[in-house]
Amino acid sequence: MNGEPRDEVDRLVAAWRTERPDLDVEPLQVLSRVSRLAKHLDRARRAAFAEHDLEPWEFDVLTALRRAGKPYELSPGALIRATLVTSGTMTNRIDRLAQASLVRRRPDPEDRRGVLVSLTESGLARVDAAFADLLRREHALLAALAPNDQRTLSALLRTLLAPFDS
Repeated sequence: MNGEPRDEVDRLVAAWRTERPDLDVEPLQVLSRVSRLAKHLDRARRAAFAEHDLEPWEFDVLTALRRAGKPYELSPGALIRATLVTSGTMTNRIDRLAQASLVRRRPDPEDRRGVLVSLTESGLARVDAAFADLLRREHALLAALAPNDQRTLSALLRTLLAPFDS
């Protein structure tokens, strides 16, 4: 490993190579690190959201609306597609966010039966602050990698993830 830092994955791979030399444990080199990193990322995200009095699911809905651009509104169906939850779950989430004055509903002028969900000023301020805090934490998680290495890692992970997203 020539001076490279060692981590817990190195130790578990070495143990498996000793215990099960008949198996190729090489996938652990990447996927165990991705899994462990995901846990650290989840902790950083939850901390960023908690600082702004948000749950992860609230952040997901609010950021979907924020990414939509002005007037920061989407139909419940578009929110379902953006957050990958069921319609019943989304209805509950919209209700709870509306009770917290982070979103509001209004009739869809294009569809008499439809509704549009939009960010309130409070929701916009909260999601913008939480997103900025999240990005500060994510930059810190990636600080050990040079910008070019971050781009390389991003491209490699995209290659792995793309088949799942199609």
